[in-house]
Amino acid sequence: MSTAKFTHMSDSREELEHLQLLHLADSALPIGALAHSFGLESLVAQGFSTRELPEFLRGYLEEAGITEATLCREGLRLTADGPRGFHAERWVDINNYLSALKPARESRAASASLGKNFLTTVAGLGDFPVLTEALRAAKSAGCACHYSPSFGLAAGALGLDEDRAAAACLHQLTIGIVSACQRLLPLGQSAATKILWDVKPLIVEAAKCSVHLAPENACCFMPLLDWGAMEHPVLTTRLFVS
Repeated sequence: MSTAKFTHMSDSREELEHLQLLHLADSALPIGALAHSFGLESLVAQGFSTRELPEFLRGYLEEAGITEATLCREGLRLTADGPRGFHAERWVDINNYLSALKPARESRAASASLGKNFLTTVAGLGDFPVLTEALRAAKSAGCACHYSPSFGLAAGALGLDEDRAAAACLHQLTIGIVSACQRLLPLGQSAATKILWDVKPLIVEAAKCSVHLAPENACCFMPLLDWGAMEHPVLTTRLFVS
């Protein structure tokens, strides 16, 4: 095959990075995201309705969203010095901290499962020693690899832009919530698409709020969702794992 058509590949780095970020944030990535509602299933059982979803997403992004974006950024920053400069201790610390911010066991386990699956999947796409080291360090320390810092770490390993990575991570988390609602509520594709479209400015704002926030100063207060996750194991009928 002639390579003449690919002579300008060196000038297309930005386009390639954009496509790689889309790949990382693709809901079809095989990490098990469709199995989790993060407590929403319990809320729906108690009367949560489609009408409440837009305001729920606003509150989620203002609280948990900013925190998740902060940890995503911190994960990405751990790759600044390359694989040899990776601080395994800091990686363990930020994941332990995020575990402490998730009082509900099911939500904590879901985030850890998605994060580990995400890192394992991306590590299998190429030669990314920092991802392999992160998995090894977490296993050795007996800690989780949560989804948000894992997303940031993978984005950093690929050399992707921090601001875009944080926004993409939040976008994927938001899509997960809306997707769960589509299976739990009378929410059609057109209505779900409109909700996701309208919430995008809030995603951007939440990502921006996390720029100068240290992980140790990040916090969120969503007792209703935490309660939903805690109640989930005792539901009579369950569609989701969490």
